Amino acid sequence: LLLLAATAARAGDARQEEAVRALARRLLGPRAAAVSLSVDPALAAGGPDVYRLWSPPGAAVAVAVTGSSGVAAAAGLYRYLRDFCGCHLSWSGAQLRLPDPLPRLRTEIRAAAPGRYRYYQNVCAQSYSFAWWDWARWEREIDWMALSGINLAPAFAGQEAVWQRVFRNLGLNQSEIDKYFTGPAFLAWNRMGNLRRWAGPLPPAWHLKQLYLQYRIVERMRSLGMTTVLPAFAGHVPQGVLRVFPRVNATRLGRWSHFDCTYSCIYLLHPEDPMFQVIGTLFLKELIKEFGTDHIYSADTFNEMTPLSSDPAYLSRVSNVIFRSMTGADPKALWLMQGWLFQHQPDFWQPTQVRALLHGVPLGRMIVLDLFAESKPVYQWTESFYGQPFIWCMLHNFGGNHGLFGTVEAINHGPFAARRFPNSTMVGTGLVPEGIEQNDMVYELMNELGWRQEPLDLPSWVTRYAERRYGAPNAAAASAWRLLLRSVYNCTGVCVNHNHSPLVRRPSLHMDTELWYNASDVYEAWRLLLSAGAELGSSPTFLYDLVDVTRQAAQQLVSDYYLSIRQAFQSHSLPELLTAGGVLVYDLLPELDSLLSSHRLFLLGRWLESARAMGTSDREAEQYELNARNQVTLWGPSGNILDYANKQLGGLVLDYYSVRWSLFISVLVESLNSGRPFHQDQFNQAVFQVERGFIYNKKRYPAVPAGDTIEISRKLFLKYYP
Repeated sequence: LLLLAATAARAGDARQEEAVRALARRLLGPRAAAVSLSVDPALAAGGPDVYRLWSPPGAAVAVAVTGSSGVAAAAGLYRYLRDFCGCHLSWSGAQLRLPDPLPRLRTEIRAAAPGRYRYYQNVCAQSYSFAWWDWARWEREIDWMALSGINLAPAFAGQEAVWQRVFRNLGLNQSEIDKYFTGPAFLAWNRMGNLRRWAGPLPPAWHLKQLYLQYRIVERMRSLGMTTVLPAFAGHVPQGVLRVFPRVNATRLGRWSHFDCTYSCIYLLHPEDPMFQVIGTLFLKELIKEFGTDHIYSADTFNEMTPLSSDPAYLSRVSNVIFRSMTGADPKALWLMQGWLFQHQPDFWQPTQVRALLHGVPLGRMIVLDLFAESKPVYQWTESFYGQPFIWCMLHNFGGNHGLFGTVEAINHGPFAARRFPNSTMVGTGLVPEGIEQNDMVYELMNELGWRQEPLDLPSWVTRYAERRYGAPNAAAASAWRLLLRSVYNCTGVCVNHNHSPLVRRPSLHMDTELWYNASDVYEAWRLLLSAGAELGSSPTFLYDLVDVTRQAAQQLVSDYYLSIRQAFQSHSLPELLTAGGVLVYDLLPELDSLLSSHRLFLLGRWLESARAMGTSDREAEQYELNARNQVTLWGPSGNILDYANKQLGGLVLDYYSVRWSLFISVLVESLNSGRPFHQDQFNQAVFQVERGFIYNKKRYPAVPAGDTIEISRKLFLKYYP
């Protein structure tokens, strides 16, 4: 673990100090002058990050914050804003009403992180959330990361530009490269060797824009004292490599998910082929020349792909070669690997196979992300990853779906149990959602736990959370949050936050309506939040939460109407089928759409317009918009991973989900009228045309909200509150 201590190629103290002061100015404006920020690495004494807060004598500065790094100082600043000024910062908005004058501290506060790393980002989030980000959005995210104390994160933008250079140098032509890269919305799975070509090719302007972004991302992250993780070669190559090097030993991998070989079945170089080392080292040298390095690299060779052999010797050779291709370019290299594969394919990854893969790399030169530790921890059955360091991660979200969800008890206790595990090699905690901008509370909680030595009292924590988030104490809002905490946010056992509500899935007679919580708790939280509207209605974060809780209630109501529709059809009751179906299609879903359309963060237009804005021509804008539309609906040419990345957005509910339901009810009515049975296969063929029609409808959706959120929620409540 001494190697871990030496990884961070930190920016100088003065540079980090200036970076964190600039962050404070962006956040607080002129009020930042009342806060003194400094960086002193000696505070940590070679261990994990530390910050201290105190109020110096005199009136000019209300509080002084010193951190062992820029990130530690930023985390100390947020601690002061959160606990002493009642402020809050999240994806859905900031509540920064500062007291005047700023409060002074009676005693010094000192906090030490329990582990070296607070990690953030999932490789899938690069596509589900970050695909269309410009620098302004990245800057906000990196500010949030620093204030949250995150000090280890991938910097993956621009890598295709470097790969293109490497492939051209190897002798591939442009058409061979174009047949390899996917479109921007699917690059995460191209990088992991799952997918090729789909929704591509990448235009030259894409590469230039991403390079420009990457320069700024790595500069800002490093200036704050964060360690950046760069991508490395995992062994996947375009077919053109076989043309240029006909004697190369490469195997075609099998199909991924529901894709056939048109868009999957990527070639994997045999680890013992000399070209593996050549390509891996060539790429990394080129990448380091372009962006510098902090010596940590990410590679996932077998993400959701079965290795060619379960022979332990083979698996050790694969990991050893990947690692050597890193050290060939950077002798100080550490390999960061997702541990998803071990719990995703447990039949293949038996203890012998896991140990072989991990021990192909010297101990301490790999960090494993225990990716789904809140539900399926791997460290427990692998003797703490057989001695390799690991980060306890909360995955929490799949596909960037909307839906209130959390496993608060698991995350409040899991990291502490992992640290106490016999011979634990845990070196930190991590947030690894597949998509962001949902369930702010869970991420605020996890970030706070990353700095704590023991669990929190959750009911009192969430009461304070509500007060900070809305900028004022409110008994009804606090009660609503305590209800949500004990229900939607407290899934226990093996919990997978993947929204299977009938609302966002292709209709059938066999849909999943199971809940892990008591639906009445959400309805009551909805009532309580609405009652707080008169007092809190001017708070942007309150309006976001009102939309989100109303949306959750509407999602539950859709399930109820679906059950009524199914029951009416199965009992051949046409009037009841028409009534339930009519309410769903002609009232509930349009009302839900208008609710979502009243808030900027729930607009389909925002997602599509950000995609179009990435284009440098009409043609590019149209390609990117099709990428964006396909990802949240069909996910592939023929619904290959249909609705995996479902979202509840104004425009999408009305023109996609609602149209599907309308067709489903029409087909059921026709079946009862004609006496012919309902055939799911025939319906699927018909509804696919509707789904595909949405992707190509060329309609421009507003990126500006319309309507009064509180009024629309109240209207829904008066009609539908059970």
